[in-house]
Amino acid sequence: MIVRRANYKDIPEMSSLLSELFAIEDDFTVDAEKQSRGLKLLLDTPNAVVLVAEEDECVIGMVSMQSLVSTAIGENVGLIEDMIVTQAHRGKRIGSSLLEALIAESAKKNYGRLSLGADNRNSGAIAFYQKYGFTTSHMGLMYRVNG
Repeated sequence: MIVRRANYKDIPEMSSLLSELFAIEDDFTVDAEKQSRGLKLLLDTPNAVVLVAEEDECVIGMVSMQSLVSTAIGENVGLIEDMIVTQAHRGKRIGSSLLEALIAESAKKNYGRLSLGADNRNSGAIAFYQKYGFTTSHMGLMYRVNG
């Protein structure tokens, strides 16, 4: 298994991974066309990082990070999203490899903080992130759909 930067040819497999992720999250709807469009936008964004885990030429996991500016700490920060390892490959440290590689990328970019959203009902995911130093915030995520 290798972790590498994603590219355009990975979009169909990454979209399938997002479908698997969104199917278990109440806040999202599976839509392959929108997911593919979003992935292309991410790949075209200069400060975004999209990593994939690949085994036998198949994408089996992914994670993304985008750059934001925090006025609270006066630094660039990273927003982590789309962390998923396909069900058949979980429990093999693939998620750990992806997150460790992303944390290394954030250090290269001198990000002062990393943030992410996790379903508060997913105790396994929360415990996973806590192993890497993430703590629960008193701030809650809210969103509004435009259009």
